[in-house]
Amino acid sequence: MKLTKLSLSFALAALGLTVQAHDMVPGKVQSAPLLLTGLTVHTVTDGVKNDTDVLIVDGKIAALGPDLAPPQGAKVLNLDGKHLYPGLIALANQLGLVEIEAVRATDDTTEVTQTNPDIKARVAYNADSEVIPTIRSNGFAYSMVYPAGSMLMGQSSLMQLDAWNHQDALVADGTGLHIRWPNASTLSSRWNPKPAEEVRKANKKQLAQLTQYFADAKAYYDAEKAGLNRGLDSRWHEMLAVFDGKRPLFVHADDERQIRQAMLLANQYGLKLTIVGGRDSWRLADELAAAGVAVIYTAPYGLPSRVDENYKQAFVVPKTLQDAGVQFALSLDGFWDTRNLVFAAGQAISYGLTPEQALRSVTINAAQIAGVADKIGSIEVGKAASLVVSEGDIFDYLGHKVTHLWIDGREVDLNNRHKQLHNKYQQRIN
Repeated sequence: MKLTKLSLSFALAALGLTVQAHDMVPGKVQSAPLLLTGLTVHTVTDGVKNDTDVLIVDGKIAALGPDLAPPQGAKVLNLDGKHLYPGLIALANQLGLVEIEAVRATDDTTEVTQTNPDIKARVAYNADSEVIPTIRSNGFAYSMVYPAGSMLMGQSSLMQLDAWNHQDALVADGTGLHIRWPNASTLSSRWNPKPAEEVRKANKKQLAQLTQYFADAKAYYDAEKAGLNRGLDSRWHEMLAVFDGKRPLFVHADDERQIRQAMLLANQYGLKLTIVGGRDSWRLADELAAAGVAVIYTAPYGLPSRVDENYKQAFVVPKTLQDAGVQFALSLDGFWDTRNLVFAAGQAISYGLTPEQALRSVTINAAQIAGVADKIGSIEVGKAASLVVSEGDIFDYLGHKVTHLWIDGREVDLNNRHKQLHNKYQQRIN
C-alpha cells in the first residue's frame, strides 16, 4: 500500500510538471536590423498610416514611414496589406499564477492573512505556463498580474510574455497595491444566506478593519519620515510608496457604494486611485473623471448587475467612461480567458467606441495606468519594438489572424497547445 501511494505521488508530481511547462523557446535577441514593409500601421498616438514601413534596430522602433531604405545587413519582411499594431497589454489578471483551477498545487494566486502589501506577484509568475502561448497568439505581448486574496492583497507586476523565467519576464515591478474592497451590498445569496442586518454588520466590521489598516500604515509612514521607527514592518514599509504617491492604489470594487468609499479613503490620504472591476463606474463617471480616477473595466462581457438595468448596460460602459473623460483600460480578470480581451474591445466598438478608442483601451491607456507609457503602448520611434501583425482587423473575429509577434524586437513563437491539438486531430479526420 505504501509503495502504491508513493508511486501515485511520483506520477502526480510528474503530471504536474508536464502540465505547467510549454515547449516554445523564447525568441533570440535581435542581432540585425529588421525592416517591415507595406503595412497599415495603427500607431495609436498618430493615427493610422497606410502603406508604411517600420524599421526595428536593437529591439527598438528606429523609423517608420513610406519607402524606407533598409540599412546594410538588414532583413526585409514584406507584409503588404497586413495590419500592424502595438503589442497588446492585458491588465489586472492572474496569467502565469494559476495553471489549472481545480489543482491546488498549480494555483499560486493567494497568500494567507488580510495584510499582504509586501507580496509581489512576480515571485510566483510561471513563465512556462501552457496558458501564456495561447494568450500571445491573439496579439498580447504584456500582462499585469496581481495576487488575489482579501483586503490588502499585494503588488502587481507587469510581465512580458516571452521569457525563460520571471526575472526575464519582468518589465515593471510594484505597478500598484491591490485591495479587495469590503462588500457593500446587504443582499443575501446562496453562498451567504444571512439576514440583511447580519450582512450589514459584517460589512461594517470589514470596512472598519480596512480603515484601521490604513491608519496603522499611515502612522508607520509618519514615523518613518520623522526617523522615529525602531524596527521594520515589511507590510507597512511597502506602503511608503503608496503614501508618497509613487505607487497607485488599485481597488477592486464593482458596487457604486464601494467605489465611493474607496474615493473617500484615497482623498483622505491623498492617494493615487485606480478602480479595478468598475461595473457601476458608469453611475459616477463624471465624478471619477473630475477626481482623476482611472478604471480598469473587467466586465465588457458582463450581465446586467440589477434586474432593472438594460441588457446591454455592461457593453456600453466603455463608451460612457470615454464620453465622461475617464481614463480607462479594458480587461478580463482571470487568466486563460485573457485571450478573449481582444474581441471584448471589438464588441465595445459595436457599442459606441471608435476603433481608435478601443485600441487605446488595450495599448496606450493600459501602459499609462501601469506607468510604462514611455516605453510601450504605441508605435513611435524610440519605443520598444513590441509589435503584432494581423491579416485583417485584429478586433474582428473574421479579420483577426495574428501572423507575427515581436517583443523588444525578438520574434515570438506563436505555436501553442491549442494549435498542436488542432493539428493532431486534424490528421485523424484526414
